Formats: sequence, structure tokens, C-alpha cells
Amino acid sequence: MGREVDVDRLEPDRRWNEKARHETSTQRLDRNWSSLLQELRVVQTGVQLLTGLLLTLPFHDGFEDLRAELRIVYLYTVACSIGATALLIAPIGIHRSMFRRHRLDVVVTTAHHLANAGILLLGLTLSGVMVLIFGAVLDLHAGIVAGLCTALGIVLCWLVLPVGLRALAGPPQSSQPADTDPDPAR
Repeated sequence: MGREVDVDRLEPDRRWNEKARHETSTQRLDRNWSSLLQELRVVQTGVQLLTGLLLTLPFHDGFEDLRAELRIVYLYTVACSIGATALLIAPIGIHRSMFRRHRLDVVVTTAHHLANAGILLLGLTLSGVMVLIFGAVLDLHAGIVAGLCTALGIVLCWLVLPVGLRALAGPPQSSQPADTDPDPAR
């Protein structure tokens, strides 16, 4: 789809999976797809509920009393929420359209990128919700501070921590024999 897969970069991972897990490339794709589906199941319900709640806000008493700035924040927030919902559900549609075409590699790779984009929009949505709540209850300045603190917390938990853990783990243990690995789930 426009971008070539760097096979040389993936080769050590493939060899490790064959050696340590005794799984074929197809089994690895099945495992990755199942893992990705589990992740999507965790986030989809919450995103859909949040989107539904955001969509009802303009129909509640008092919405018209929101300052113009908060209405703009609301529009951006609901747009991010709808975008997150669409991106996090899209892998299912892709799977349906690619079903029985023996291209699970395309499905898994595309779903991975869509999930990352959906999670990014979810983070923006959560930050926007904090701006709305604190802005409506206190003032716009408090809303901006709350939104920025939320964004910072999300970046720390969803990006910095995982990247740090990945760096601490070091490179994959492709040279270690499978029978000496104390944790085969790695």
C-alpha cells in the first residue's frame, strides 16, 4: 500500500519466534491479530461511550451558557472522539474486507497503525474533556491547565513509559536458545 516492509529488520524477530516459540509466520500473525483485537476490545467500549456522551451534551440545559471558547473546545473534542471511534473500529472492517484473502500481514500491519492513530485521538479527546469540565466548573485557565496536565500524564503513561521499558528490556534475545529461556512468553 505504498510502503514496503523492511524485511531485513523483521528477520531477527521471525527467527526468534521460530526458535523460542516454535511458531510459523502464520501462527505469529494469528497471535498478533488476537493480541491486537484484545487491545481494541479494551478501548473500544470506553471510546464509544465517551463519544455517545459527548454527542448528547449540546442537547442538555446549560450548554448554550458555555463560553464561546469552550464550545470550540467541545467541537474539537467531539471531532477527536469520533475520529478515535472510527479508527479503533476500522480494523474490523479491514479484516472483513480482507477475509479469506490470505493477507493477514496487511490486516495486522494496517490495524496496528490505525490503533496507534486512534489512541492518539483518544488522548486528545481525554485532554479536551478535561478542558471542558474544568473550564465549565472553574474557568478557562483552569481548564487549559487541567487539559495540559492530562496530556502530559497520557504522554508519560502511553509513550514515555512503554518506550523506556522497551529500552530497558534491550534488544530481542535472538541468540539465546529456546530451551534456556526462563520465560517463554517473552
